[in-house]
Amino acid sequence: MPNKKKPQVTPAPERRRELLDTAAEVFAAQGYNATTVRRIADAAGMLAGSLYYHFDSKESMIDEILSTFLAELWEGYDAVLAAGLGPRETIEALVTESFREIDRHRAAVAIYQQESKHLATQPRFQYLVDSQQKFEKVWLGTLERGVADQAFRADLDIRLTYRFVRDTVWVAASWYRPGGQHSPEEIARQYLSMVLDGIALDI
Repeated sequence: MPNKKKPQVTPAPERRRELLDTAAEVFAAQGYNATTVRRIADAAGMLAGSLYYHFDSKESMIDEILSTFLAELWEGYDAVLAAGLGPRETIEALVTESFREIDRHRAAVAIYQQESKHLATQPRFQYLVDSQQKFEKVWLGTLERGVADQAFRADLDIRLTYRFVRDTVWVAASWYRPGGQHSPEEIARQYLSMVLDGIALDI
């Protein structure tokens, strides 16, 4: 009688997601180079050997964390760009979507800010370079369109404005905590009010 093969057990997607969330928090707090598989396993309450059942390396973990974050970011951004909004409305929607992504992937955003420059030198992470170039093109293009359409000031330094808005929004990952006093949409509204309308009263 032939031997029956045992059915292969596939790790539950929910458990995999939990482990990636834990790894993201450790990477964000400790840095990629300082983080070991054992440290992630300890944080997840499991043996290091058991973690290899789900991932073959810490590189695979950070790869999946970053690629998942960017895939969701671009899904949201592409929906905004496909909506055919005016330049001001596009900026408002992009900023709002950015804060939603910080809410969903705060640790991944922190990792991206800390590690992407180094990781992007490796062929496996070429998509980080591609995403950054696409990101810059979208924002600069929208600002340029706003100036051309007279939605924004004619004397606006496009690149400086892009850097200011980008850094102002994404640095929020360093202090934002999901479930706090303000929703991502409310924070976006306040930021947009300051960026687009200023903080001083006209006298």
